[in-house]
Amino acid sequence: MQPLTRITPATVDVLEALISESEPVWGLRIVNRTGRPAGSVYPILERLESMEWVTSEWEVDPNRSGPRRRLYRLTPDGLVAARAAVDAHAVRMQRRRARRHEPGRGRGDARGVIA
Repeated sequence: MQPLTRITPATVDVLEALISESEPVWGLRIVNRTGRPAGSVYPILERLESMEWVTSEWEVDPNRSGPRRRLYRLTPDGLVAARAAVDAHAVRMQRRRARRHEPGRGRGDARGVIA
């Protein structure tokens, strides 16, 4: 399994959707859960699969009408890594928000005093 070198908010959303599922989930459900466009979600799923975080397979359901669906699932190692990546992203976002609200940030001199 390869590490993710880039974790965007869209990647975090896809990972969270996959983490929340105990069974394989089809791509359009992930699109709906994340609110992200399919043109963002499917490339992320492909990247995660190429890095061995995710496996996928075509649905086999002879009783279901309509086109076949591709089902995605985190691998056991992918699940561990996904949880760590989502947690690390949350920490980064908390730090970023805290820095924005630190005294001395923004306009003015180093102490935050506007001249």
